[in-house]
Amino acid sequence: MSAPTPGHPRIHSVNVVHDLVPDVRGDLDRTAIDKRPRAGRIPVHSLGVDGDVQYDRRHHGGRDQAVYAYAREDAGWWSTELGYDVPPGRFGENLSTVGVDVTGAVIGERWRVGDDGVVLEVTSPRIPCSTFQGWMDEAHWVKRFTEHGAPGAYLRVLEPGTVGAGDDVAVPDRPEHGVTVGDVFALRLVPDARLLRMLDEQADLAEDLVHAVRRDLAARAR
Repeated sequence: MSAPTPGHPRIHSVNVVHDLVPDVRGDLDRTAIDKRPRAGRIPVHSLGVDGDVQYDRRHHGGRDQAVYAYAREDAGWWSTELGYDVPPGRFGENLSTVGVDVTGAVIGERWRVGDDGVVLEVTSPRIPCSTFQGWMDEAHWVKRFTEHGAPGAYLRVLEPGTVGAGDDVAVPDRPEHGVTVGDVFALRLVPDARLLRMLDEQADLAEDLVHAVRRDLAARAR
């Protein structure tokens, strides 16, 4: 697979579970975080990418976290920081993107991917956990990943179809509230509570995000 080059927003690779590996730091015996690129066109359905699994469906996966996207540009930053290659899928992402501002994606914006009808909706940032810490085997990984502020985005599947490397990513719809994945990752840094109230009013907001926004608004009101 060739290295990503600047240009139009697109899918660099589609990654699915390679193997279930020991969950050395988490609460389960195994984890499905080990994802690798798969060639060809891959079906996408309401619960994610075909061939992918979420071993812990209580905390991962489901409709609101059906697909996880991470930008190759952010992975490249981590490659420099860590001193070794961070290949597609290393962070457990299903879609490795190029030219997509994943951190700057607005909660609720829609991505039209390729020409086979797939429409995805940005729901929330990825929150790093102990399983991720164990998989990366890097000291203070959760803290470092959080401080860098490029968490990647979870998406729900609005329209199924197939995706493949090279598919264009277009954004036909973007909510007016303007609250981004990066903003939600650090809610206390959102300066205007009005924006959070607008976000809270958005239809079909991810349940976990609803709770987080309302907790933050309540704290600001005290």
